[in-house]
Amino acid sequence: MEPEAGTQIPVLLDEVTFLLAPRRGGWMVDGTVGMGGHAEALLERGGPQVRLLGIDRDLAALARARIRLARFGNRVLLRQASFRHLRAIARESGVDAAQSVLLDLGLSSSQLDASERGFSFQVDAPLDMRFDPSGGPTAAQLLQTLSEADLARIILEYGGERHARRIAREIVRRCRRTPLRTTFDLVAAVKAAVPRRQWPKDRHVATRTFQAVRMAVNEEVEALSEALPAAAGLLAPGGRLGVISFHSGEDRIVKRAFLSLAGGPYAILQPAPLIPCREERLANPRCRSAKLRVLERLGEPDGSR
Repeated sequence: MEPEAGTQIPVLLDEVTFLLAPRRGGWMVDGTVGMGGHAEALLERGGPQVRLLGIDRDLAALARARIRLARFGNRVLLRQASFRHLRAIARESGVDAAQSVLLDLGLSSSQLDASERGFSFQVDAPLDMRFDPSGGPTAAQLLQTLSEADLARIILEYGGERHARRIAREIVRRCRRTPLRTTFDLVAAVKAAVPRRQWPKDRHVATRTFQAVRMAVNEEVEALSEALPAAAGLLAPGGRLGVISFHSGEDRIVKRAFLSLAGGPYAILQPAPLIPCREERLANPRCRSAKLRVLERLGEPDGSR
């Protein structure tokens, strides 16, 4: 969802609809339905016998998806939840097996543009970063409680930030004096920690830190690690699981999970992930790091593909 912008055209839309739309009906599960862009295309491509279970933690996104998908009527079920509970939500919704499952990781532009959510370093806002604002610690609360070592590990592992130790040290130093309350407080800490001559030329200096803190706040790595085997287990014979990731840490988790499942009743469709074409990257710079990997459950299709 991270690369969507303007008209909210999802990343790798043609690839997702070609590889994941059921050909003869059945259930699809979109574990990160967001504003419904991929879901809409999959429902159109799959035809009237296809039904969709859409899951998302973000109530605001679900409200927009409900409007966007209203024309499909009772073919669509939407549930607020984390995709880490995918199997339980599917069972409660009467979905015993899915012809396809999609997980599109990251943020939509609507979330980035919602200044009150604290996802963006471009505007000053409360340091929240929760997908579901109704529960769990905010980013400000988390930064106030993490040790320097734990924070450095999070920024390095989740953000791939080479200045992780410096940034963690500066954040902890400032938190001891006064809590970081806004996005600009966090930006200021990052800028103070990284020497000006070492600021990246192709992105904001705080990009990787914001990504890492957001992932920690929402327990995205833990959720993904739990969701992947559950999603694969939900597939019907011939069904496919597609995952779109946006940075190397996420892609590594997906790759390892798929490799561990391959050789059993599953096969990886191709060894290298699909990436956006040049035209898509030029039209939508946020999609430049997107990677799509697809896993297929082996066995004869049950008439749904």
